[in-house]
Amino acid sequence: MDQSLTPLFTALKKHAAGNPVQFHIPGHKKGAGTDPEFREFIGDNALSIDLINIAPLDDLHQPKGVIAQAQNLAAEAFGADYTFFSVQGTSGAIMTMILSVCSPGEKIIVPRNVHKSVMSAIIFSGAKPIFVSPVQDENLGIDHGITTSSLNRALQRHPDAKGVLVINPTYFGVCADLRSIVELAHSYGVPVLVDEAHGVLIHFHEELPMSAMQAGADMAATSVHKLGGSMTQSSVLNVNADTGLINPQRVQTMLSMLTTTSTSYILLASLDTARRHLALNGHDMASRAIALAKYAREAVNELEGLYSFGNEILGTEATFDHDPTKLSIHVRHLGITGWEAENWLREKYNIEVEMSDMYNILCLITPGDTQQTVDKLLSALKVLSAIHYGKGDIYELKVQVPEIPQLALTPRDAFYADTELVPFKESADRIIAEFIYVYPPGIPILLPGEVITQDNIHYILDHVEIGLPVKGPEDRTLTHVKVIVEADPIF
Repeated sequence: MDQSLTPLFTALKKHAAGNPVQFHIPGHKKGAGTDPEFREFIGDNALSIDLINIAPLDDLHQPKGVIAQAQNLAAEAFGADYTFFSVQGTSGAIMTMILSVCSPGEKIIVPRNVHKSVMSAIIFSGAKPIFVSPVQDENLGIDHGITTSSLNRALQRHPDAKGVLVINPTYFGVCADLRSIVELAHSYGVPVLVDEAHGVLIHFHEELPMSAMQAGADMAATSVHKLGGSMTQSSVLNVNADTGLINPQRVQTMLSMLTTTSTSYILLASLDTARRHLALNGHDMASRAIALAKYAREAVNELEGLYSFGNEILGTEATFDHDPTKLSIHVRHLGITGWEAENWLREKYNIEVEMSDMYNILCLITPGDTQQTVDKLLSALKVLSAIHYGKGDIYELKVQVPEIPQLALTPRDAFYADTELVPFKESADRIIAEFIYVYPPGIPILLPGEVITQDNIHYILDHVEIGLPVKGPEDRTLTHVKVIVEADPIF
């Protein structure tokens, strides 16, 4: 196929150039009804293609024309049999994957460090999660992936599972042996679903980890907007139908059920054009990002008190490969938290990082970076190191690893059960009915159906006290938490 074509974007430009008189939504009518300041800032070109699914522009819910052509081009670019565009982000694509394979009461094997969208889909579907514990790095204070051996044990105990979900790569860029995981799951006749939110570039460069489609996975939800140049909230769902374990028509149905009928053509056009850019120039784009990331990592590791891991952590089942463009910087040896480092970089140098946690900050090096942007980050980190390293009675932070709670009820049963509010500090041994997570990365510390432990309470309160964004509970102050009502016995 001719990857230089952009059928959807080209059709949108042609439609806008025709300047039709519009008696349909959106009501701003090519910007005429938009707030003047907003219109001036956004520009008439963008507003002219903010359209809906009228006949010349196809329909994402049942594509037959230019959207279908754009999706076919994307499938070839990503090495998939089918590619579906998502304007509900990768979260919508992840939920589509799970709802496509799981019905109420059926099992799905998932890592415990999954994104909250996975657990949302499990609640919607009524599926029963079979958790596999990820390998925890007690030096860095982060989770890696699941191992092939732990998945093998899970499949031996639960051969009736309807799917296996894998994160590839993790938020910090670490990958397990995905091909071995896929081969193992397929030997049980179980499809592999991949959360590939942070892996769009890995399709386009041999120095990056293997992509889900290359590994033979059945479905992969991939954030084009995170690293691939499309607009925020635009992603793709790639499907490999060769194994016969996935029904593409059901995938389309589920995606349609989860997707607004007022699909954003600006987002769709950005997917169409980002695919073209990646297909034609992705290798060079990735090469530049890899080179900048290598330069940055070497420079960070020359600074006292800072550490950015690389290929030296590889060699285990859970650390089979690594995406170097994820520049994870460990700061606990400075005696400060990642949250403090993030805020300092913002306030002193006008630098925004991707995320921070107790011990790390994460900086994404993408095709949008230059030597200048990376050098500004390195200059700031040099000052941060000089301020904090070895000063007075500063001590290194001790890594805390959260306890994995026991799942007492399925997440759906807990979410819809009779509940009551209790003081969070006094909630130990109760079954929680809501999520508590730190975002980013959006991995639940507690999820509906789990038994709260005192260790969980201390871990969460430590995050609250240092200012990390703990989210999820209806009580945003986290003074109270929603738990399952425990009925008194009747005598």
